[in-house]
Order: sequence, then C-alpha cells, then structure tokens
Amino acid sequence: MTSTRHDRLIVAETAVVVVDMQERLMAVMPESARLADRARRLVDGARLLGLPVVFTEQAPAKLGPTVSPLRERIERPPVEKVSFSCCDVAPFREMIRSLGRPTLILAGIEAHVCIWQTARDLLQEGYRVEVVADAVASRDPSHRDLALVRLRDAGAGIACVEMVLFDLLRAAEGTVFREISKLVR
Repeated sequence: MTSTRHDRLIVAETAVVVVDMQERLMAVMPESARLADRARRLVDGARLLGLPVVFTEQAPAKLGPTVSPLRERIERPPVEKVSFSCCDVAPFREMIRSLGRPTLILAGIEAHVCIWQTARDLLQEGYRVEVVADAVASRDPSHRDLALVRLRDAGAGIACVEMVLFDLLRAAEGTVFREISKLVR
C-alpha cells in the first residue's frame, strides 16, 4: 500500500534530510537563529526516534560548513553538491535509496530553490515528502511562502517540527516522549 501525504508518519519508513544550512547562507536568512534552533530540535527528535538524518552542503568551499550546533550532530559526511536539487547528485540518490525509507522529511534553505526542486524531484521518484515549515526559509519571506504553496500543490505535506515529532511518536508515554516534550518546549 502506498502512503499518501496525510497518512501517519511511521518511524521505520522515515528519514530526515537537512538541506544546505550553511554558515554563509544562514547569515542572510531572516530569523536565522530561530531557524537553526528548529532544525536542531528536528534532528535531535529524529535521533531520539532512531531516524537516519542526511545533511547536504551547497558548494561548501564557498558557502562554508553546516552551522553549529547542527554540525555537531552530523553522523555521516554531508553530501556535497552544486546543483539546486539534491536529486541531481548521485551520492544523495544512492544514500537515500540505501536507507530504504519511502518518507523523507525536509528542512533547510532556500525554500523556493533547493527545497522546492528537491521535494519536486523526490515526489516524482515516488517518495512521500513532508516539508517542515518552521525549519525552512528563504532570504525573502514571500519566496518561502510561495514555495510552501507550490510544495503543497505538488503533493508534499506541510508540517511543523512538533507536528512531525509527535506524529512519529504516537503516544504521550515513555522516556522518548519525555525527551521530545523537552525539545519542543
């Protein structure tokens, strides 16, 4: 049975992709500290739930590494790219394929360029895509808003960090619930 964008998120079927949250790009994002904090909460929650997390970096020699504190959470080397869509990079396609997770949660920048193109391509390849609205940005907030509309229209789910984590968690009980509750406060 193929999942739709409104089906429950399932831990064993889900991975997180953090796109291009790098020093020079983040420096020009509105509310960059809040954006980085939301992405950190998403990554920490994903780790508590046992989800794989993939990071990408756009031309890191020019745009710098992933911002701290996200950099401290990278477990596998970030996929380097120069194309806007992560799907245009063979190592990215191979990595997500090897995870065997049909649902990908996207966070990062810029929403109207790399997030839009990556999500569109993933959807065309048959992945379920959830875009975390409070963990994506564009330099111009109106471009982010337009991207979210286009993403929804293309078939991506639009959620927030708390929505995604609690959907994956399923119940208000246990140690992981207590840890995730602390993260979202």
